[in-house]
Amino acid sequence: MKSMKMIKRAQRGFTLIELMIVVAIIGILAAVAIPQYQDYTLRAKLANVASAVAPLELAAAEFYQANGVFPAGTDLTSAGVKVIGTKEATFAVAGGATGVITATLNGTSAPLGTGVPTTATITFTAAPSAGDTVLKWAAVPGSFTNTAASNYVTTKLNGS
Repeated sequence: MKSMKMIKRAQRGFTLIELMIVVAIIGILAAVAIPQYQDYTLRAKLANVASAVAPLELAAAEFYQANGVFPAGTDLTSAGVKVIGTKEATFAVAGGATGVITATLNGTSAPLGTGVPTTATITFTAAPSAGDTVLKWAAVPGSFTNTAASNYVTTKLNGS
């Protein structure tokens, strides 16, 4: 008789309060994890844009050191480089005394988060002074209203 009661008791399952506790824990974890994940994906996409701009910066810098001005026109064909966009952005190059590379985020790519229009721009500029031996590019967010994205562009992409 006792062994029969033990078997029935072992087969009962979870109580309602135990299930509610599990659901509450999952809800708390999701509330913390989802914003962190969105921030992580935003930073990853912006870093991808920055890494795609790096070869353009290098080509423009080499052209500047050889000729004293940045390549003219909307691309770097005069510097021997063809400008190709990525999934996240398209690029435009402006020459002259100041180098300007503009990355326009594609509206067809995945949304970059609240406050970041899909057509937002990041402008990479270099304004060397006479006698400079190092060419430093600075990134400035164009139309970002997302504070986290703007801070990431102005600090991380500028090497701070």
